[in-house]
Amino acid sequence: MKKGSPLAAGLLTLLCVAFAPSDSVIKAQEKLNFVFILADDLGYMDVGFNNPETFYETPHLDSLAASGMVFTDFYAASPVCSPTRASILTGKYPARTGTTNYFPGRRHGKFDGADFETQMAPEEVTLAEALKEHGYRTFFAGKWHLGGTGASPTDQGFDINRGGGENGHPRSHFSPYKNVGNLEPGPEGEYLTNRLAEESVSFLKETAKGGAPFLLYLSFYSVHPPLQAPQELIEKYEKKAAGLGLADEEGSFDVGGERQVWPNTGEPRKVRIRQDHATYAAMVESLDSAVGRVLAELDALNLRDNTAIIFTSDNGGLSTDEGHPTSNAPLRAGKGWIYDGGVLEPLIVRWPGVASAGTRCTVHAISTDFYPTMLEMAGLPARPEQHVDGKSLVPLLRNPFAKFDRGPIYFHYPHYSNQGGFPASAVRRGEYKLIQDLEDGAYELYNLESDPKEHNNLEQLESGVAKELSDLLSEWRKEVGARPLKKSAASGTEPPVLW
Repeated sequence: MKKGSPLAAGLLTLLCVAFAPSDSVIKAQEKLNFVFILADDLGYMDVGFNNPETFYETPHLDSLAASGMVFTDFYAASPVCSPTRASILTGKYPARTGTTNYFPGRRHGKFDGADFETQMAPEEVTLAEALKEHGYRTFFAGKWHLGGTGASPTDQGFDINRGGGENGHPRSHFSPYKNVGNLEPGPEGEYLTNRLAEESVSFLKETAKGGAPFLLYLSFYSVHPPLQAPQELIEKYEKKAAGLGLADEEGSFDVGGERQVWPNTGEPRKVRIRQDHATYAAMVESLDSAVGRVLAELDALNLRDNTAIIFTSDNGGLSTDEGHPTSNAPLRAGKGWIYDGGVLEPLIVRWPGVASAGTRCTVHAISTDFYPTMLEMAGLPARPEQHVDGKSLVPLLRNPFAKFDRGPIYFHYPHYSNQGGFPASAVRRGEYKLIQDLEDGAYELYNLESDPKEHNNLEQLESGVAKELSDLLSEWRKEVGARPLKKSAASGTEPPVLW
């Protein structure tokens, strides 16, 4: 949600209001626990705390938001999953580590996509490893998608792994699942989202007995396809859609709303522009209920006051392909696109005794920032040589008078996405976002405060701003060693040299 945009109508937005903690509070939280919850493909507009008009129902997440701080302008480092997941655990931009596409994705258009790594490098000292070195018990449940043998969760700092493997989605969200590593099938009909919540609850119960600080990293496979949910919930939302006059899909799509980038593609691209998909809604509610199950167990074990909760998603909602199950409107496009529909994410941080409940922060931030933020929250030393691209957000959580400048944030996606997105780089500074199309070097400049839909290209009108941001973007790509598009193997066409 952007300051001054229609999304903010009727909502109270406070700029990062938090109470500075006393020395006793800081001392009491020297061994702060963490529950980090990562949804898969959940869009910014899919949750009630960002979108009161959402078709979906997220009461537990809305309650969590009311008890913590919501970041209105938080970004994933990539419009697809694996790069963002690597950025969280390394504190580095995907362009720096070469993990710029989902593993092992490969699609070509006018040119060939850039070369990229197909696993997170084992030599990276992850957030989990950093916490483990300081006595934290570390647990991972759910989607990993950062590598297989030699690069699994237990190779990267997690003591326990329940469900994390090299694959990006299950063949079925119902037992026996398939494609889900390190998780024994449950009884027939068991729903994977519920199972991961129960695995997390079991870890909490066991760990509470020993008293060690912990990192519980719950990485749901939902709401990624296949689109499957408990039948009773699907029927609930079918009835809801019918009651709202949404049962007929006429009016659900904008046809031709985004350009075609793949060769030999004649069918106009469909973009879902309203939320009315019953199965997707049921998946969202199931995820919300699973989050509620974990939060309830924290309360039951008296862990609420010394446990920080972080909730976010890895990329935007899926709106332009693969079933088009959700709408990110008024944000443009969705997963696989560099527009805000593809990279703007929901984020809640609940830090008891520090971050004021019910506040909203409009400072932009990005997924590389979790690593230094969580180290500082835990009272642990920073690792600037590791989380080189992250910046701690603790000043925004802790001090209402802190002067904080996140500085520009960057994106580099030199690939053709499964969802139709074009290869691009981007930079956001303040209210401006500059996108460069890597096929031809053309720029798009948007003022996100006045134009959250990213429909009014200001590149000519604001040429001075465009030049400043393009210079920043070019220098950043050189600094991180960003990889360019490659010559087309099919046609022999060379891409433009942009940096």
